[in-house]
Amino acid sequence: MAVVVVVVGYGAGLYFWADGRLRTTDALGSYAGRPAAGRGSDWLLVGSDSRADLTPEQRKELHVGGDAGRNTDTIMILHHGDSGPYLVSIPRDSYVTIPGHGKNKINAAYALGGPELLTRTVEQATGLRIGHYVEIGFLGLVDVVDSLGGVTLCVPSGGLHDEKSGADFDGGCQHMDGVQSLQYVRARHADPRGDLGRVARQRQLVDAVADEALSASVLIPPWNVIPFLAATLDALTVDRRTGLTELTEMGRELSDPAATTTVPVASEPDLPGVGDVVLWDEDKAGRLFSALREDRAIPTFDGN
Repeated sequence: MAVVVVVVGYGAGLYFWADGRLRTTDALGSYAGRPAAGRGSDWLLVGSDSRADLTPEQRKELHVGGDAGRNTDTIMILHHGDSGPYLVSIPRDSYVTIPGHGKNKINAAYALGGPELLTRTVEQATGLRIGHYVEIGFLGLVDVVDSLGGVTLCVPSGGLHDEKSGADFDGGCQHMDGVQSLQYVRARHADPRGDLGRVARQRQLVDAVADEALSASVLIPPWNVIPFLAATLDALTVDRRTGLTELTEMGRELSDPAATTTVPVASEPDLPGVGDVVLWDEDKAGRLFSALREDRAIPTFDGN
């Protein structure tokens, strides 16, 4: 009985400590014309590239430069329901309509109006109603990976060497710490697929972190799970309706997605005054979003 009381007390105490530590933000506003809720649930996962909380030394170590802007380096949709789970990357340079600001790259929505405008932009571009929002920054990602003791990532043959991101990896599976993981997923200048190659590596890291986080070696010993939870909760910002229960469910879905993909791309032109942008294949993208909205198996497309 004493053991049961201790175990239950430890679990309950850990839950309430963690749940009360979550940082929240207004991300799911109400507005006229918001898409109707579809079947299943859709999460918006965002990686912010803000340098505001980084010291000059940290910016140098992480190879993130000194840009004072506030954009999004990573945008993904996680869908789960009777079908899935599915993890879909939205290229940061996707050229879409930002409500109230005309057409621009989708990552500019965050700079113009924070999480709420970004969520609204994604909803109107995809026709999906976002139910949950989760955001993480550069340093937060590094801390989470380091709290796990690093993760194993498999680099394609030929390696990845990108001076701007700091990535310097030979081909093959290798253990990476937080800084190395960030360098790996941010590299795009040395990747022939550019941003499309980067979003594939971002999904690879998300999968690796989720697998490691849900392993028995992390979840059972208090000396492992508490540092991991502390690093994760300090790193994440969520919408006001998301709690620890929902985050735990999200972690389970991320650890074993039925499929991962990128919004189908038609072309990547250089537009005057905007720069290189990504134009979606409207037909294929529409079929993808319809499948997610109706909680059906998503279509597969070559090159994605």
